Amino acid sequence: EKAVNLKKDLAEMQEWMTQAEEEYLEKDFEYKSPEELENAVEEMKRAKEDVLQKEVRVKILKDNIKLLATKVPSSGQDLATELNVVLENYQLLCNRIRGKCHTLEEVWSCWIELLQYLDLETAWLNNLEERVQMTENLPEKLDAVNDALESLESVLRHPADNRTQIRELGQTLIDGGILDDIISEKLEAFNARYEELSHLAVSRQIALEQQLQTMRETDHILQVLQENLVELDRQLTSYLTDRVDAFQMPQEAQ
Repeated sequence: EKAVNLKKDLAEMQEWMTQAEEEYLEKDFEYKSPEELENAVEEMKRAKEDVLQKEVRVKILKDNIKLLATKVPSSGQDLATELNVVLENYQLLCNRIRGKCHTLEEVWSCWIELLQYLDLETAWLNNLEERVQMTENLPEKLDAVNDALESLESVLRHPADNRTQIRELGQTLIDGGILDDIISEKLEAFNARYEELSHLAVSRQIALEQQLQTMRETDHILQVLQENLVELDRQLTSYLTDRVDAFQMPQEAQ
């Protein structure tokens, strides 16, 4: 009777493993939304816990069969053979579920990381857009134009590392058929805005550089002219002080 019960327990254990494999490993998941992906991750975590909890039952079966083998060698030997098959299948099931759980957790982590990088770069784009807007309607003052140019250039020096991460993470998920529609839409919108704002910012940078160069050249000309006028004023004042007749002076002094 003991052998019959143990044989029944082994059969139930094998049946449970077959059902677990069909439910958790053979089911075709489609991750078209973050909610579906998150639910799949949570389900696989529960599956891993469920399978690992059976380890106690497997150990009890193993101990009982060993005990029976010492008392009834013939029955124990047959059950030991069946036990080895169950143990092998159980270990394989554990490994496969652990692997799938780890994979799904990595995928979810990849998705969250992508969102974080998109948030960082979107904040940078917002800052860039604000700096570009600040370059409009500037007062015709050299300091104002120079400050606006330096402010814009400081934002444009933003490293490209985050965008590289966005591209690689997005492509990894899309290649795996995971959230591909949502990610493609997000990346398309981000890249379009990035290209538009970057082009506009660089155009404004070039325009400000040209404006600043023109203003500096004009400022230099005015400075030279001012110095010449001061010198001319000094000479004319000297002529007047000395009561020199203008007709005795060179043409430019007259």
